[in-house]
Amino acid sequence: MRYVTLVGLATALALTATTAFAEGISTHVLDLARGVGGKDVPVKLEIKQADGSWLQVAKAKTDENGRVRSFGADTQIKAATYKLTFDMSHYGEAGATAFFPEIDVVFRVTNPTAHHHVPVVVSPFGYSTYRGN
Repeated sequence: MRYVTLVGLATALALTATTAFAEGISTHVLDLARGVGGKDVPVKLEIKQADGSWLQVAKAKTDENGRVRSFGADTQIKAATYKLTFDMSHYGEAGATAFFPEIDVVFRVTNPTAHHHVPVVVSPFGYSTYRGN
């Protein structure tokens, strides 16, 4: 039989309460012109550093439905400012030139244990974003 010390349990609970893994951030590319999710869009997740620079935390590609459900369990999320960068340069019809080749969405995580779903809704000449669930 294994016993967990109260100190060990308290430490584990404290760590869980102050950080979360990158599954806590997800995104979705919704294509208004086609009425479908935008598949195969590269997405980069970055965290803002104290000096104002950005540090890449993770990267992924949207799936068949245009979703990034998780950026991976290797990365911890903390209370900070984050940026999602969507590489739209090759998205859309073959040979088309994207008007917005890159979309940056900057958002703040104040509760790292909460899930943050930050999608973008795109069309050929516009985009919008919101906090989803």
